Amino acid sequence: MKIGNYTTNNDVFLAPMAGVTDKAFRIICKEYGCGMVYTEMVSSKGLFYGSKKTNFLLDIDEKEAPVIVQLFGSEPEIMGQMAEVVSQNSNVVSIDINMGCPAPKIVKNGEGSALMKNPTLAYNIVKNVVNMSSKPVSVKFRKGWDEANINAVEFAKMMEDAGASFIAVHGRTREQMYEGRADWDIIRKVKESVAIPVIGNGDVVDEKSAEQLFKTTGVDAILIGRGALGNPWIFKRINHYIETGEVLPEISIEEKFEVILKHLRMADEFKGRQGIIEMRKHIAWYLKGLKNSTHVKDMINKMDNRIEIEELLKKYMETLI
Repeated sequence: MKIGNYTTNNDVFLAPMAGVTDKAFRIICKEYGCGMVYTEMVSSKGLFYGSKKTNFLLDIDEKEAPVIVQLFGSEPEIMGQMAEVVSQNSNVVSIDINMGCPAPKIVKNGEGSALMKNPTLAYNIVKNVVNMSSKPVSVKFRKGWDEANINAVEFAKMMEDAGASFIAVHGRTREQMYEGRADWDIIRKVKESVAIPVIGNGDVVDEKSAEQLFKTTGVDAILIGRGALGNPWIFKRINHYIETGEVLPEISIEEKFEVILKHLRMADEFKGRQGIIEMRKHIAWYLKGLKNSTHVKDMINKMDNRIEIEELLKKYMETLI
């Protein structure tokens, strides 16, 4: 897929996930063949008021570049100003506007998926960001607010009219959050209604579902979110399958633990103790389904020392080989 002057290596991307798609995880996904990564959603107000925590989310490594930075907010002027600043970063290929986050604390401020209830404001935000950004602008949104208010097709047309270079659609309503099945039919309808590239999002968990989403909807690229948790090699597997029709063998225990330890070390390097604490959930995802993993996960959830966690993981790996 083409994003401005940049052409991605493939069309299988990592979806933005708050508290998950940080620098360490993005690097690992890129190493496993992810075509494009999005940052966690970044508060335009946080940037505007100089929040160190918010600015830290824009720390981008050469190993993952270029990336798409996802901004959220509901004030057109601030969104435009911050897009102008962020777009000057040479590691940033595009600015994405979050209009899909269903989290109550985001929605109550009129941000995220709440903007689907206010298309005029959404249009003005995109228009402003497009005018101020030196990089292409995209919008990520949902099927609609709830089943009584499904407006993805109309919304997509407005985003295109406002100047968005491409859009990403999650096939669930805000009311669904992440429950139930994603509606790929609405993604297909959006794709048929606009001339700009469309990225499909929802329920891609393996090679077959990735292929099916492409075939069913005709999208230009797909986003993988929860399917990549504890499973960053999903990108390599999907790309290999799309290219050859062959399903790769399952990853070995040795390689899996090599990735876990690498991820843990990067988390420590980039974030220190906070990174170790955040790694607990990643490790739980990595170990899911492995024999006797519950006890190991319980122990790690009480630890905040990287060396101790490494030693425990190595001993646990030996019991699995």
